[in-house]
Amino acid sequence: MANNKGLSSPSQPQIELVVDVSIVATPSDQQGLQGIVERLISPILTRFHAGYFRISLSLCSQALLWKTLGEPSDDAHAIRHILHTLPSTAFVLLWSLALFILASLSLIYILRCLFHFELVKAEFLNDVGVNYLFAPWISWLLLLQSSPFIAPRTVYYTVLWGVFIVPIVVLDVKIYGQWFTKGKRFLATVANPASQLSVIGNLVGAWAASQMGWKESAVFLFSLGMTHYLVLFVTLYQRLSGSSSLPVILRPVLFLFFAAPSMASLAWDSIIGTFDNSSKMLFFLSLFLFMSLVSRPGLFKKSIRKFDVAWWAYSFPLTVLALAATEYAQEVNGGVAHALMLVLSILSVLVSLLLMVFTALNTNMLVTGKDDPALNDPNDGCTTLP
Repeated sequence: MANNKGLSSPSQPQIELVVDVSIVATPSDQQGLQGIVERLISPILTRFHAGYFRISLSLCSQALLWKTLGEPSDDAHAIRHILHTLPSTAFVLLWSLALFILASLSLIYILRCLFHFELVKAEFLNDVGVNYLFAPWISWLLLLQSSPFIAPRTVYYTVLWGVFIVPIVVLDVKIYGQWFTKGKRFLATVANPASQLSVIGNLVGAWAASQMGWKESAVFLFSLGMTHYLVLFVTLYQRLSGSSSLPVILRPVLFLFFAAPSMASLAWDSIIGTFDNSSKMLFFLSLFLFMSLVSRPGLFKKSIRKFDVAWWAYSFPLTVLALAATEYAQEVNGGVAHALMLVLSILSVLVSLLLMVFTALNTNMLVTGKDDPALNDPNDGCTTLP
């Protein structure tokens, strides 16, 4: 017995690490995809939200602008001849970058839906966040239109258009239905400048449909978008009790005021086949709204003190306005119109480049920044989403 006790004491250190190894190795939640997500990318998924698709909106619209400027046309103006000399390689690289960014953002958001669906639901219940659910589909439609590899009147284009437009129509039915029915989410209560993204989604869909010859579908989407745009514009213009001002960090979203009529002019131009008086009136309205906003720099002073993904809201509307100016210049064929097109196009490109630089320098802040406030209080309206 004495010998057994003597032998047992030196054997105790051998048990010391066995328990720890078994604890680490045995739990099932530390194995497989669930464990990897929880440990590695869950913090990113919780902070990521649909507002990040502002980046893809900018890049995809920028690719479409470069494609439009580089296309051959009957315009004999010297400025257009200069723009036609833009290297096609630069456009392909930009389109590829836009595709990579959009695919990456889409993958991250799919993972967010799979592992944090309650956060996606919180976005849907947020008055500002729900509008950015249109952003990925708008981005894909813009990227499809700017594609150097898929022609509009092909089966691939038609199928992809259908895949991207169905979610927009589904969101239309849900959101527009809430606007005109009684309840806590009718338009006068939830309207905010970001609500114009729902309108833009329909107009982009109409623009893409008209390019593949589906005039009836294009007119349907255009009428759906413009009808709700008129109601929304009047609601926002009247500053009803529900249309409270945006938080300071979201002031760049105000640029959507001239993005919607600019996109409407492009869609109607594509449907009719010419930049007629209706398209011109919409373009002039967007130009007036643009000048009204840029003449008030103090309105955006506080929003640019610290970099935020909301800064990308400046780029997309500018690019759409430049696209509309391009079509207007081609129709009018005058020196002033082409000068306006050149100024807006250069401004759009410079803003996009600056945003790329700032984003590259602040990538860590975007990934590891504070959580989306909309997830904390989904009923707090337009004062919550960063």
